[in-house]
Amino acid sequence: MPFGKVKNITGVVTINTAWCKGCGFCVAFCPTKALEMSAAFNAKGYHPPYVKSPEDCRNCDFCQSICPEFAIYVTRRPEHMENEHA
Repeated sequence: MPFGKVKNITGVVTINTAWCKGCGFCVAFCPTKALEMSAAFNAKGYHPPYVKSPEDCRNCDFCQSICPEFAIYVTRRPEHMENEHA
């Protein structure tokens, strides 16, 4: 495969704000800084993160791995999954 055709794999971040305790690990350790802490509160009184720049997510799953509450997960963008099977 020529290097000119290599595309960045991007992901879709899903955050379960009800489970989040606002630790900020996902924001602090995101390699592309795609996440940011929200000013809003969840039902427990914590500030959950939000996806500040969805186009920057590289589907590395690090936020998902580091979250102690299992409140965040990443899936691959559908257009990347279709291209794999073609």
